[in-house]
Amino acid sequence: MPSFLPRPRLRLRYLAAGAPLLGLVAFRPPVPVLAPTPAPTSTPAPATLPFERYTLPNGLTVVLSEDHATPTVAVAVWYHVGSKNEHVGRTGFAHLFEHVMFMGSGHVPYGTHDRYTEGVGGANNATTSEDRTDYYETIPSNYLEDALWLESDRMGFLLDSLTQAKLDAQRDVVKNERRQSVDNRPYGRVDELISAVMYPPQHPYHWPVIGSMADLSAASLADVQRFFRLYYAPDNATLIVVGDFDPAQTKAWIEKYFGGLPKGAAITRPIVAPVTLATEHRLTYQDRVQVPRLWLSWPVAGVRSPDHAALDALGDVLVGSRTARLTKALVYDRQWAASVNGGNDANENAGAFVLVLTPRPGHTLTQLELATDSIIARLKRDGPTKAEVQRATAGAELAFVQGLESNLGKSETLGEGQVFHGDPGHFSTELAEIRALTPADIQRVAKKYLTAGRVVLSVVPEGQLSAASKAASSREVK
Repeated sequence: MPSFLPRPRLRLRYLAAGAPLLGLVAFRPPVPVLAPTPAPTSTPAPATLPFERYTLPNGLTVVLSEDHATPTVAVAVWYHVGSKNEHVGRTGFAHLFEHVMFMGSGHVPYGTHDRYTEGVGGANNATTSEDRTDYYETIPSNYLEDALWLESDRMGFLLDSLTQAKLDAQRDVVKNERRQSVDNRPYGRVDELISAVMYPPQHPYHWPVIGSMADLSAASLADVQRFFRLYYAPDNATLIVVGDFDPAQTKAWIEKYFGGLPKGAAITRPIVAPVTLATEHRLTYQDRVQVPRLWLSWPVAGVRSPDHAALDALGDVLVGSRTARLTKALVYDRQWAASVNGGNDANENAGAFVLVLTPRPGHTLTQLELATDSIIARLKRDGPTKAEVQRATAGAELAFVQGLESNLGKSETLGEGQVFHGDPGHFSTELAEIRALTPADIQRVAKKYLTAGRVVLSVVPEGQLSAASKAASSREVK
């Protein structure tokens, strides 16, 4: 089923801390002594991902990237609409549409989409975030025309088959998804509790992507139709085709199926103001959990900021691996924490730097918070080492390469570049910024963003308010 959770972006990958070492061996053959490898004298080769971009007269942006390694192709349509385009009292529309778009359209009966993708050995799905909705198919190459037809029909003719019954059915599905992934899931309400405090009530990132039960219930068919007409038009979309295809034939099919769709109305984008917190906000939430857990969250810049790469690297230095500062100190050396996770979680216009700490038995959230603050203070004072920065940048480059191992991964990279930066090839700029990072860059963003203005959330078992970090100064939230 479609998921409201955003797909991974081009960024450092944060590994779960505390994983045991497996597969140790008792004997190693002698290692031959080799001459030291000379240090490279030239700069790394620039990343290459060939693509062609053009725009149809109706405003649809098209990005094509040939790769004949396998007889498969990925087709993705990115609409520049997410939960931040909604309004107070009418939230959850973008994610609701993610579900409605699989209910059939004017010339595609319900079930046909699956039959022409999964039924031929492919796959289809979609994801919604605060900033965009991504619909995609991966299929054998000889079914490319079918995929383009499917996507064009729901872009141009979805409302022809949208009925109150279909809306009600998908509304119930989304409500159940909220129950499963948020309301009845351990620690499931954390993100919305933090965002509700970090962002003012009218801020576009204040409400959760999945919306509230009340807003989902209140959505009328007319509300949903207006939302679709405004945001699901060709000039608010990017079509990406990656894989084994013939460019001339593909362009002809794109013109045939998308060229006649009308341009949409002008869109007024929400103003997303930068967020800072003047003071620390301390919260406690009682949940049906057995183990308390601590979240430390600071508001930071989004992916368009020049600080983005350094914030990603800061996350790697603190929690990215077994040797990262917080992981090493709290999980392995002191053994106070069962796990330490987190890092930079940036959206298009803003983000949060988040640390998540789970204590071992016999240790408290207060202990973990004090120790974490001490380690961060030392990093802000002295900065990271060159070796720490090198590990962070190497990890980022590896993540980028891994993201290009599939046609779908390439479509994600090209789509994010076009939708958020106006350039499918923005990954080259990102990699250049990553490679240029210095210890001073990471020290600077640590000082700039990891300040006293943050949200500290303790999630504790029901009836154990005293287990919160610095419980006397923490406010309970429902």
